[in-house]
Amino acid sequence: MGKKNSYLMQTVQHSEQTLKTALISKNPTLVSQYEQLDAGERRLLNKAFKPGNDLFGPITLHSESDWITSHPEPPQDFQQFFNDPSRKAPSPDKCSIYIQCIGSLGNTRIISEEYIKWLKGYCEAFFYGLTVKLLEPVPVSVTRCSFRINDNTQNLQIHAGHILRFLKRKKPRDAFCIVGITMIDLYPRDSWNFVFGQASLTDGVGIFSFARYGSDFCSSHYEGKVNKLQKVSSSDYSVFDNYYIPEVTSVLLLRSCKTLTHEIGHIFGLRHCQWLACLMQGSNHLEEADRRPLNLCPICLRKLRCAVGFNIRERYQALVKWIEDESADTPGVGTEHSQEDNVNLPKPVEAFKEWKEWIIKCLAVVQK
Repeated sequence: MGKKNSYLMQTVQHSEQTLKTALISKNPTLVSQYEQLDAGERRLLNKAFKPGNDLFGPITLHSESDWITSHPEPPQDFQQFFNDPSRKAPSPDKCSIYIQCIGSLGNTRIISEEYIKWLKGYCEAFFYGLTVKLLEPVPVSVTRCSFRINDNTQNLQIHAGHILRFLKRKKPRDAFCIVGITMIDLYPRDSWNFVFGQASLTDGVGIFSFARYGSDFCSSHYEGKVNKLQKVSSSDYSVFDNYYIPEVTSVLLLRSCKTLTHEIGHIFGLRHCQWLACLMQGSNHLEEADRRPLNLCPICLRKLRCAVGFNIRERYQALVKWIEDESADTPGVGTEHSQEDNVNLPKPVEAFKEWKEWIIKCLAVVQK
């Protein structure tokens, strides 16, 4: 056991009335909109302000460095979300989420291809009703981004802002948003150590790195360290040719799914959640990101439902189905693979099992 933390765990407590107003609002139009929801959907969402419910608990703070303590920002209730003039919503001609992989996600091409299919399937269930499309993966060199070796970790990093510029140029016409994903660490500007991801809501673009989600990123024998002695030229992208990629594990997949859906949530106009334990809580460090649930609290779920227009029951069923489908959505497709490539990699969903039980409880409430 580590040394006892002098910071006592705190919970962020809101009154029932505060939570009820955050969810339903006092604006008559939004109240009547809420009342038009299916009775089962309302029964689930109302759990937000029912004390002692076992589905949606309060946010817990574990240290001074947790997001809410160190990044004070105004909370966003449903009404503020709904009225936000800068919020973008999908439209019939812009309703696809595009995923652009930068570099490899796995140690072999087949693992990379399966991994991105798993993420695509997860996003399709999470943002139920929208289409998710994969763009052909590109090497780092195509983006023409700046890169550096981080002084603290000695690992390669690519410039997040330059990648966003590249994605904005590549954004297809029918895209609601385009998100880049990579296993290479990111930095937003020279003075910063790193960033997990960055998005521009107005442009509908985002870039997220899963580099720090591998189990060995911070260990002294992390394989991705670069020998500082080799002077890296700013235009020689060959340093990325045999870039180290962590092993694909269930925890890595879980963390990737969380980051991807949290960040795309921002592109839909959802700000950091300060109401209940929720995927949309901010996180400053990996422990905090790991404590964050995979699910949206009722307030954020109503926001996303408003933006996307799904039926809550069907969305939960799609998420359960994704967890239960051990393989990617289209197993064994692609005859151009050689024989040994045609292994159907089982999707590592062990880390999602607990969440599946939770969704099934939610479905029981919706379907009662």
